[in-house]
Amino acid sequence: MQILVNGNATDIAETLTAQDLIQRLELGGKRIALEVNGEIVPRSTHGGYYFKSGDKIEVVHAIGGG
Repeated sequence: MQILVNGNATDIAETLTAQDLIQRLELGGKRIALEVNGEIVPRSTHGGYYFKSGDKIEVVHAIGGG
């Protein structure tokens, strides 16, 4: 199935979880926020969150400074 990740069409398996996607994008362990169709997906649910065809995902990196 196809989803949009940060505006880019991406083909994924129906069994791919949010956590799997984060690993696939090499963002594991980084401070990020995951938004699907305008709604934040809590980090605690990433392992059991499955996407639907056509979902629009935005991955936002948290950047700190001082």
